[in-house]
Amino acid sequence: MNKVKSKFEQIGIGIHLLKWTILVAPIAITVGSSVALFLWLLDEVTQLRWGHEWLLYLLPMVGVAIHFAYKFAGKNAEAGNNLIVDEIHQPGGGVPVRMAPLVLLTTLVTHLFGGSAGREGTAVQMGGALANLLGRWFRLSKADIKIMLMAGIAAGFGAVFGTPLTGAVFALEVLAIGRIKYDALLPCLISAVSADLVCSAWGIHHTHYHISSTPNATAILPYLHCDAPLLVKITLAGIAFGLTAYGFATISHQIKAISNCFASRHKWLIPFCGGIAIILLTLLVGTTDYLGLGVLSKSPNGISIINAFHNGGVTSSSWLWKLVFTAVTLGTGFKGGEVTPLFFMGAALGNTFALLCGAPVDLFAGLGFIAVFAGATSTPLACTLMGVELFGGENILYYAIACFTAYYFSGHTGVYSAQRVAVYKTGPQADETAEHLQRLK
Repeated sequence: MNKVKSKFEQIGIGIHLLKWTILVAPIAITVGSSVALFLWLLDEVTQLRWGHEWLLYLLPMVGVAIHFAYKFAGKNAEAGNNLIVDEIHQPGGGVPVRMAPLVLLTTLVTHLFGGSAGREGTAVQMGGALANLLGRWFRLSKADIKIMLMAGIAAGFGAVFGTPLTGAVFALEVLAIGRIKYDALLPCLISAVSADLVCSAWGIHHTHYHISSTPNATAILPYLHCDAPLLVKITLAGIAFGLTAYGFATISHQIKAISNCFASRHKWLIPFCGGIAIILLTLLVGTTDYLGLGVLSKSPNGISIINAFHNGGVTSSSWLWKLVFTAVTLGTGFKGGEVTPLFFMGAALGNTFALLCGAPVDLFAGLGFIAVFAGATSTPLACTLMGVELFGGENILYYAIACFTAYYFSGHTGVYSAQRVAVYKTGPQADETAEHLQRLK
C-alpha cells in the first residue's frame, strides 16, 4: 500500500512540475523581454543625462509630473512593491496591469533627470503586474495567483541583475522576516532562470564584478580553513553594514512621513521640493556621481560601484552621500528601486572600512555590496547566494558572515513596509507579538 501511495505521489509531483513549467513560461518570456527593454532604455537615458547635465534642473517639475501621473492613472499602483507583497499575503483587488508601463516610464524619467534610484523595484513591479494579468487570463485560483506573483518577483529580480538563483530565493524570503514558504520553490526557480535566459537572449549584458583577493587560510578548527583575524574584521564590518541598512530605511520612511505631514493638502509639493533638494545636494558635493544608478560614472575615475572595488575609487563619505541622495529621491515620490543604491552604499562603505582596518579592498567592497542589501531587505540567504553568483564561491563563508550579521543589526525596519514579521530576529516570539509589531509598522 505504501509503495503504491509513493508511486502516485511521484506522479503528482511530476504533474505539478509540468503544470508550473507551462504556467511560468509566459511570465519568463514577457518579464524577461520587458526587463531587457527596460535595461536598454536605462542605459540610453543615462548616457543622455551624462551628455546634458542641465537636465537635472528640470527634476522638480518632473517630480510634479510623476505625482499627477500616479494620481490620475496609477491609483493603487502607487504602492509599488508593497502592493505586490500585500497581495501575496492577503489577496484583494489584485495588481493592476497599468503598474508595469507606468513604473517603467516614471523610472526612466527619474533617471533621465538625475534622481538617485535603482532598478529592481521597476523589474519586480513589472513582473508582479504581468504575472497577475496572466493569472487572471488563465482563470487561476487565488492560491495559484499568489504563486504566480512570487514567480513574477523572481523573474523580475533574476533578470534585472543576472542572478536567477538569487531571484528565486529572494521571492521566497522577502515576504516575511524569519520564515520561508517553499510552496512556490519550483515556480520561482523556473521563472527566474528562464527570464534571465530570455533577457540575455535579447543581447543584454550585466555588469561583471571581480574579487581577486584570496585571504590566507589558517586552520582554526578541523576542516574549517579561514583567516581568523579577517573573520573578526568582517563581523565588525557586518555590524556597520547592518546599521547602514537600518539608517537608510529609517531615514527614507521618515522623509516620506514628514513630507506627507507638512504637505497634506498639496502633495505635488513633495516631489517638487525633493527635486530642489537633489539639485542643492549636487551643488554642495560638487559632483553628479551620486545621481542615477551609480554602477558607472561619467568619468572613468569618478565615484561608482565599479571603482569602489579599487583603492582610491571612492571617498570615505561616499556611502553616506549616496544614502542621503537616494533617501531624498525615493522618500519624496520619485520612482525606481532601492537595491542598486544599496549596492553603492555597501561597496563604498566596505572600501572605506577595508582601508581603515587594513583588509582587502575588493573583498570588503563585495561584502558591503551584498550585506547592506541583506540588512535592508532582511534576505540574508538570497544575498549570500548573490555573492556566489556575482563574485564566485571562494569566499562564501565570508559572504554569509557579513550578510547574517548585517541582517541582525538592521533591526526590523526595512525598505519594504509590507514585509511581515514572522519571527523576531532575536528569537522566536509569540504570533500575537509579531502581529502587534506588524500593526505598529
